[in-house]
Amino acid sequence: MKFLKLFGLIFSLVLLNACGGANENTSDAGVSNAQSTEVHKWKLVTSWPKNFPGLGSAPERFADYVNEMSAGRLQVTVYGAGELVPGFEVFNAVSSGSAQMGHSGAYYWKGKIPAAPIFSAIPFGMNVTEMNAWLHYGGGMKLWQELYQPFGVVPFAGGSTGVQMAGWFKKEINTLNDLQGLKMRIPGLGGEVLKKVGGLPLTLTGGEIFTSLQTGAIDATEWVGPYNDQTFGLHKVAEYYYTSGWHEPGTLLEFIVNEKALKGLPKDLQKIVEVATRAINQDMLDEYTSENHKAMTQLVDEHSVKLRTLPDDVISALKTATNEVIAEKRAENAAFDKIYAEYDDFYQGVRQYHAKSERAYYLNR
Repeated sequence: MKFLKLFGLIFSLVLLNACGGANENTSDAGVSNAQSTEVHKWKLVTSWPKNFPGLGSAPERFADYVNEMSAGRLQVTVYGAGELVPGFEVFNAVSSGSAQMGHSGAYYWKGKIPAAPIFSAIPFGMNVTEMNAWLHYGGGMKLWQELYQPFGVVPFAGGSTGVQMAGWFKKEINTLNDLQGLKMRIPGLGGEVLKKVGGLPLTLTGGEIFTSLQTGAIDATEWVGPYNDQTFGLHKVAEYYYTSGWHEPGTLLEFIVNEKALKGLPKDLQKIVEVATRAINQDMLDEYTSENHKAMTQLVDEHSVKLRTLPDDVISALKTATNEVIAEKRAENAAFDKIYAEYDDFYQGVRQYHAKSERAYYLNR
């Protein structure tokens, strides 16, 4: 009898909740449905030519992922360099809110934010595997977010080319003397290091490189690696192709988002943006790993490119100059000093482990 009474009470409560609570639940569902059908339209500006392999296709894939995962609630339109803003104005466009999002490289902002290059490429620094580990599990992302926060910009890791090539040269580099007065397109801290050993660094967008080499405005250039360099036809205007990528050992690209625009999205769309950037971060590296070796074979076998390695004395001088540049940056800028201290602490630990694991394997396989 007690069981029947208890069952009756529960049944009554269920009915009451179903009837009395139905309007409330229906109302909530209505609000939820209204929110779910609201369409947000974003502009994503980049520093790369539209649909350029790797660099340019990555933001396009990001837009596709977001559009699909959000069922069209967040629609992202991608603009290549110069279509909406110049390639080097991406950060300003996102910071000002004229574009909600950008895809570029942090080292392009070193004039505005001296510590920014740490989050892209440090000469002789971490490779991409180490950089991703530092950012996502070693505290690096928090430092990056703090660095960009005064500008109203939220950063996300946005892919990597892996280790890059040292670049294309119109003449052979046999000794350190061959770098004296050399006009070379090379951004970030790598450019400052080159200057210390006698070179003349210039910062050019990708679209300016071929013509600058062709006309003699520059004597050499680094760009990315075989996959992208072949697409630009750099082998047609420079004869010598050099390893290794001392200046960019694991170049990390970035997605940057206007903070107000991000916070203006529903929570689920914010998470979709975050997850999609993480997917592209890995996807781009996979693409370069797949395509670089194919393009290198074509450059050497089909286009007779002369592949060279920078001489030991040049590498030694570049290492010394790198240490000097880093020391100067740390003395000049408190944020650079703080962030680099944590970067280097992580690097020293992970490189010791990799010496016993990754490097040991490569030497023996």
